[in-house]
Amino acid sequence: MSDPYVRWREAMERALYGPGGFFLRESPAAHFRTSVHASPLFAAAVARLLLRVDDALGRPGPLDFVDMAAGRGELSAAVLAAVGPGPAARLRVFAVERAPRPGGLDPRVTWTARPPAGVRGLLLANEWLDNVPLDVARAGRDGTPRYVLVRPDGGERLGGRLDPRDEEWLSRWWQAPAGGAWRAEIGASRDDAWGRALGHVREGLAVAVDYGHTAAARPPYGTLTGYRAGRQVAPVPDGSCDLTAHVALDSLPGGGALVPQRDALRALGLSAARPPLALATTDPAAYVRALSAASHAAELTDPSGLGSFTWVATPMGAACAGLLGGST
Repeated sequence: MSDPYVRWREAMERALYGPGGFFLRESPAAHFRTSVHASPLFAAAVARLLLRVDDALGRPGPLDFVDMAAGRGELSAAVLAAVGPGPAARLRVFAVERAPRPGGLDPRVTWTARPPAGVRGLLLANEWLDNVPLDVARAGRDGTPRYVLVRPDGGERLGGRLDPRDEEWLSRWWQAPAGGAWRAEIGASRDDAWGRALGHVREGLAVAVDYGHTAAARPPYGTLTGYRAGRQVAPVPDGSCDLTAHVALDSLPGGGALVPQRDALRALGLSAARPPLALATTDPAAYVRALSAASHAAELTDPSGLGSFTWVATPMGAACAGLLGGST
């Protein structure tokens, strides 16, 4: 009988993306709410960013938009609709997803398991990296970091010592405290995934949007968890739930600027300011629309909610440097 215990990275890969895996059969929107699902204002802001990239590149033909971990193509379709007929005529939209193409998606959206090569435009990965499988480590009795092994039912035990690269990553980026209990999520696989994504962009901007942390505030016990039907659940790698962990944002390759979502969206024109009350008298319908937009913008920029996400903005070529600002 084979050992049911495997490293977390293998267990996540199988549970999320293996035969019958969670993301191959489930719609993400049925289980957790992203900025894309929260409001159409998010797609409108991404479309404005794409048009800024377009201007910076001199309005190339074609212009590319790559939607990593596209779910059911909601963002791809919304951005295509929001850019306007002129840019849309030059726009190539690629929805990158392992699940089968959903029915009813705009036929202009190319559905693909991998991003295209030689992208000129914007590559956006909204809540992708948190679902890239990773390994988990904690100290053995002798204090040496070891892999945490897991069964399909969620049971765990300690495994062997870390591979040299994972040991190096942990030493450089997580800096586990000496003595006492700790649990670390090794982000080397996320670094590799983001590095490969950057390699597909010839010129333009690559943006990863996710919840995460930096070296100054690493969680001492990690963040690995599960979601099912809108509820947080135990991270059991049996294919029954989403498995996610916060991203070590500062370890990602490319030297991208780290911009809080609330700042990025404000820079792209979103405002949560209430419309003037006088508008309710002169144009009640416009007032209601403006009030609704302000409410949506407030949710997207809420510092205790979606606004706490971080945009990692990496220009590929000098033309798109500084489009969102932020700190490296």
